[in-house]
Amino acid sequence: MDSTNADNPFDERGLSFAEVEERISAGKVNVNTELKTKSVRELVIENVCTLFNLINVVLAVLVIITGAWKNLTFLGIVFLNTAIGIIQALRSKHMVDKLTLLASKKAVAVRDGSLVELDLDQIVLDDAIRLGRGDQIPADAVVLEGECHVNESLLTGESNPIHKRPGDELMSGSFIDAGLVVARVVHVGADNYVARINNEAKYVKKVNSEIMNALNAIVRFASVLMVPLGLALFIASARTSFTAWCDLAPDSSATVVSWIASGEAQAALSSATLSTVGALLGMIPQGLVLLTSSVLAIATIRLARRKVLAQQLYCIETLARVDVLCLDKTGTITSGHMEVEGTYVALRDGSVARSGADEDRAGAISYRREDAEELDRALSGIARATSADANETCTALLHHFADAPHVPSAVRAIAFSSAKKWSGAVLACADGEASYVMGAAQFVLGREDFQLFEASVNRLASSCRVLVVARVDGFTDEGDIVGDARPIGFVTIRDEIRPSAAETIGYFREQGVTLNVISGDDPRTVSSIARVVGIPGAEAFVDATTLDTPAKLDAAVDRYHVFGRVTPQQKRELVVALQRRGHTVAMTGDGVNDVLALKEADCSVA
Repeated sequence: MDSTNADNPFDERGLSFAEVEERISAGKVNVNTELKTKSVRELVIENVCTLFNLINVVLAVLVIITGAWKNLTFLGIVFLNTAIGIIQALRSKHMVDKLTLLASKKAVAVRDGSLVELDLDQIVLDDAIRLGRGDQIPADAVVLEGECHVNESLLTGESNPIHKRPGDELMSGSFIDAGLVVARVVHVGADNYVARINNEAKYVKKVNSEIMNALNAIVRFASVLMVPLGLALFIASARTSFTAWCDLAPDSSATVVSWIASGEAQAALSSATLSTVGALLGMIPQGLVLLTSSVLAIATIRLARRKVLAQQLYCIETLARVDVLCLDKTGTITSGHMEVEGTYVALRDGSVARSGADEDRAGAISYRREDAEELDRALSGIARATSADANETCTALLHHFADAPHVPSAVRAIAFSSAKKWSGAVLACADGEASYVMGAAQFVLGREDFQLFEASVNRLASSCRVLVVARVDGFTDEGDIVGDARPIGFVTIRDEIRPSAAETIGYFREQGVTLNVISGDDPRTVSSIARVVGIPGAEAFVDATTLDTPAKLDAAVDRYHVFGRVTPQQKRELVVALQRRGHTVAMTGDGVNDVLALKEADCSVA
């Protein structure tokens, strides 16, 4: 624990050091020690103590009894197979144990009125923690002071920032997009939301491999036949040796006792044992087992060279059998960043015209070029003016107007306010200064103007976040708007689609793989993006909040390919429902809301 050497700007004084010690003694610390993976000892025993190994060890013991050490070379295959299995199991354990969804390593808490820097495992229940833009929330908490916007996409798949005020809950694993708050920790360790999801996923799932199942079935079948067949072969071989000895011995001494006494029996029994073991070894597909493990190991190495890490050998075979692929949207089809979808000039009749694209039937541009140029100047100017504390929207605008030839300089910047829902700037233009605001239409425009453009805003909002750009008379010293806001246009912001997404989707369609998009985001947004990348049936979608019974969820699986507002538990249930229908399901995702489905799927790509 280190002091930040900074004054506490908040009214909250936090816990006293005596209260902290009391909670540490009670074990109310932000440490999650529960792991559901097997120990190294258990994994080694599990891979060593197999039916395949048992059969080979029994045969090896019989060979050792005969003293024919050179005939033990078949054990090399056993050692190689066992080594490959142990190595892969330990790698799998290592990867699962490392699974953590909290990336932050430090947190700032208020204790005895002072700000102190803590490791995550030093946070205790009821600690008051300070959270600012860019911070990841280390434990479930409730806002005490201040306001902020939280990005919960890692947890819920919902890409829009969520406004949090005093009394609102902050979920561990999410990030602060904007604002500064002090929050009281309400859960620590295994009680945290992110820890509960983690622990549900921290188990080593049994591999469902047809190749492995077939090999195990062959070994089981062979083991059943080996005992009677081995005894029969041994007795037949020993009897043949005894009969041959009797043909050479005098009739009076041709007895089993005399055969044993003559010393011929030991050599004959050793020979019978070796011949029996040799025959039985042919019943075990040792070469096939080794060949399968070797081929899959080579495939894993080749994938690693392409920066693909296979957690288990047999997942490569499972991927080849996949007939349904479930995709998350945020971070999978999209990059996780925002981009400008388009700018729209506001027309007097309440409609909008896409800047640079819309033309009427006569071929004439349906808006004044001066209006489009003013809209671009306002957007680029506001983005540049507020770039010191750029959120995802501002970053998208900066990228969109990076090559703009004339970006006006800002005389004054009005930072985004979660209470006002807009940002603004006073820009230096050729004909003097001009003041503009950009924000949510219902908060910026007057009632009449908003009603005039409401239908256009709703149409654009079906797939994007919509912000209005308006001209105002100026700003007060407190940063409030002077005069009425006069709309000049709108800008639409959407999730940035990965450049390779459409090509990848096309490949899976050619392979006959059914594609489902299951996301925590708005179903309209998910459907729009799914249509862009070419998901079949993307125009039909369902809001998973309406799937409140197993029957409804089962019916939706058969009808839809786009699911929005899906919880982590529902994602897993969708995968299970597809598996019940006989499908081999692959799941891709990158967030906490995908973890449960990733673990349940036959093949998972994280």
